[in-house]
Amino acid sequence: MVDQPRRPRGIVDTSVVIDLERLDPVVLPVEIAVSAITLAELAAGPHATNDPDERGRRQDRLQRAEAAFDPLPLDSEAARAYGRIYAAVVSVGRKARGPRIVNLLIAATACAARLPLYTRNPDDFRGLDQLVEIVVV
Repeated sequence: MVDQPRRPRGIVDTSVVIDLERLDPVVLPVEIAVSAITLAELAAGPHATNDPDERGRRQDRLQRAEAAFDPLPLDSEAARAYGRIYAAVVSVGRKARGPRIVNLLIAATACAARLPLYTRNPDDFRGLDQLVEIVVV
């Protein structure tokens, strides 16, 4: 089996940012980008737990991500891409609303930027393979 060369650039979703320190860098792109939606999820993280130790870990993760990444915005191009993402999800019989919307907005950012999307949760992006290259790490 021949090793695939690392892609030059890609967007990582929130699941990858959470596990970033535990992942082998060779499975990630050379240049990592994140969506502003990922930073929003990370910003909500400390408020989503009552455990003070976990709250501290989440706050630390947020601050590290904010220092490391200049996030890609959910701009008008990503908003248009979200329409295509939404249609693709619905066409395969899945719901495109509720908790899933955050991941679909991240996928829309990747689609608009024409970058592969790296995730630990490929099921969250099922049905999008015609619009976004999903890379499971």
